[in-house]
Amino acid sequence: MTAYDPENIFAKILRGEIPSTRVYEDDDTLAFMDIMPRTDGHLLVIPKTPCRNLLDASPEQLAAVMATTKKMALAVKAAFGADGVTIQQFNEAAGGQEVFHLHFHVLPRHEGMPMRPPGNMGDMDAIASHAEKIRAALN
Repeated sequence: MTAYDPENIFAKILRGEIPSTRVYEDDDTLAFMDIMPRTDGHLLVIPKTPCRNLLDASPEQLAAVMATTKKMALAVKAAFGADGVTIQQFNEAAGGQEVFHLHFHVLPRHEGMPMRPPGNMGDMDAIASHAEKIRAALN
């Protein structure tokens, strides 16, 4: 298995070297807004400790990330009045992974509304507003 690269973008976000719109944080995990959102409220959940993906994550990392992913799924569903939530997770390049630090996408979904195409930068003011809605739903 390929070694973890501590220079990946999510490791840099964890170290504060790259800005992010943080929504939730605990001792083990961080949730922050995706800057290329496929739905309003699209966020990412990552462990604070190094691992490339689900395939090399420890049981402890997985447990922490899954607990936060559930918490964030409930929050985005409430914040956006969503009908459902899509959770995505990719492993290795052939599996669609682009950033090699374990992460889960959490996307609120509304019946009959498709996701936007991938790879388009979002409006940062709108992303900040969506983050506020999610934080409010957490309280």
